[in-house]
Amino acid sequence: MKNFKNVVAVLLSDESGQDLIEYALVAGLIGLGAVAAMTTLSNKITTAFTNVGGQLTNAT
Repeated sequence: MKNFKNVVAVLLSDESGQDLIEYALVAGLIGLGAVAAMTTLSNKITTAFTNVGGQLTNAT
């Protein structure tokens, strides 16, 4: 039981993977922001093309 406690204590104090987790979280947040921005941008582009198409149809 004492050996198990020592192993758990060592695992809890080990911070070697902390940087990797932080980088993964930052990459995930950047990806989420990119998806949100692209969704908004695609809606605006669709609206712009619809308006231009409507104007071209009405002009002829």
